[in-house]
Amino acid sequence: MEKQVQGDKVVAAHVEDQDPVSDLESHGAKHVVTTQDSRFAAINAQYRPHPLSKGLLMLYPILFVAFMNSAANGFDGNTFGGVSSVKDFQARFGTNVASSDGFLAAIYILGNVLGSFFAGPLADRFGRRRGMFVANIVVIIGSVVQAAAMQRRDMIAGRVVLGVGSVLLGPSAQSYTVEISHPAYRGVMMGLYNGCYFIGAIVSTWLEYGIVDDVQGEINWRIPMATQGIPCIIVLVFVWFIPESPRWLMSNGREEEALKILAKYHGEGDAQHPVVQVEMAEMREAINTAGSDKKWYDYRELFNSRSARHRSFLVLCIGFFGQIDLPPTSYYMPLMAKTAGIVSNKQQLLMNALQSPVMTIGTLLGVNFIDRYGRRPMLMGSSTICSICVLIVIICSANQAGHPSVGLAGISFVYVFLFAFAFVWTPCQALYPSEVLAYNARAKGLAMSGLWLNIVSFINTYAAPVGITNSGWRFYILYLAIDVAGIAFIYFTFVETKGRSLEEIDEIFDDPHPVKASLRKQKVIVQNGPEIQY
Repeated sequence: MEKQVQGDKVVAAHVEDQDPVSDLESHGAKHVVTTQDSRFAAINAQYRPHPLSKGLLMLYPILFVAFMNSAANGFDGNTFGGVSSVKDFQARFGTNVASSDGFLAAIYILGNVLGSFFAGPLADRFGRRRGMFVANIVVIIGSVVQAAAMQRRDMIAGRVVLGVGSVLLGPSAQSYTVEISHPAYRGVMMGLYNGCYFIGAIVSTWLEYGIVDDVQGEINWRIPMATQGIPCIIVLVFVWFIPESPRWLMSNGREEEALKILAKYHGEGDAQHPVVQVEMAEMREAINTAGSDKKWYDYRELFNSRSARHRSFLVLCIGFFGQIDLPPTSYYMPLMAKTAGIVSNKQQLLMNALQSPVMTIGTLLGVNFIDRYGRRPMLMGSSTICSICVLIVIICSANQAGHPSVGLAGISFVYVFLFAFAFVWTPCQALYPSEVLAYNARAKGLAMSGLWLNIVSFINTYAAPVGITNSGWRFYILYLAIDVAGIAFIYFTFVETKGRSLEEIDEIFDDPHPVKASLRKQKVIVQNGPEIQY
């Protein structure tokens, strides 16, 4: 096998071939590194840009605009659960309004279902920028309706609209982020996208904590609901100042515009930069200008081949194991806190509010390792730690009666679990589906992923309390079994996407043994001397 890059030379050989190191010393080899078996990995060994390079410094503000879509989802994911326990909210809409038959949650899922049919086609037909624009308008409308609600029907309408808007955000924003990110830092950039979910989560939970006892009247729940529109406003203002996704441009026959964008942000302004040339060549080969993404009704590329079904299976797996990993801590924490002698509502809100900072720290630290060590080993390692934490929580739950210190120990391992989960799973929940889906199916696949995530989360949120009530600590054994099963699923079915361009990942799924193909290694020789081939 040969791999060659002109200019400063990058030469690659399979690790199972003869060791080339000694032979290369006489040819001026600078150093030898082992990478994934891909053309891009070979080029990246030579041309990996510094994080503070000019192109990346210009790219960061662009990505920040896309990240605000994730922050908007973070507000919604945490705001409603918190305000539904506020007395003034209950006085307006009735006690236990959020959990009675799960009605308002089910209405939100109905909005997700409706929105999922339009989310993919919106991003594919009109572009990633227009998709983000429309999605954020819908979210703002839902936020305003909720914040101004005077009757139950108003709140129901707001929840439906928000359900539509939240599922519209992902396909456009996630596709945009993964498609415009520099391939050398795709893991970091997509990890930060999902990490920005916690911007909304932190603001909403701490806002609720700060005003629950100190602000009187309905403003103590209307303000948190209104603040959800802040990241949406940022997107609406700046989305027209950022470039379109080069892959969307390519799929619509606008190759020259795509080249200019890649050159500016990935090639330091040089259209002949090797990274840019490889990306352009692979996009020409892989992106179909007459693909199913041009037909709003055509979802066949999610299921019409073995490789497509494998991709969709992985998307569903990352959603399932990323959601059914632990009972909702909003239910678990008060139970443990009460047993540990913590009965103050404000103290329990503080414990709830601390979860987001813990997970934020975990995510920010974890994104630095995703590209270094790969998706598979990181996911399996995180799941192993999470399984151990769940086991300890089970033991503490079974023995906490009359022993407050045991309850505190259980609470502490919930935080350890959250940190370990956020370290890997939080970045990968956005990154991995975006990587494994082919371009022509990416937006629709991400819409499916968003709908699936909300369905699984809904089941976990409203089934877990019933299971805990009926079975007590024994119900947590189900989560331990799921976490352990997740490790096996990752080992046997997840492909490694580290070190490859999005188009090279397509080649992995075309192989008869995708997992094995994704784990092949090569030696890459970075040199300044004469051309050498292996």
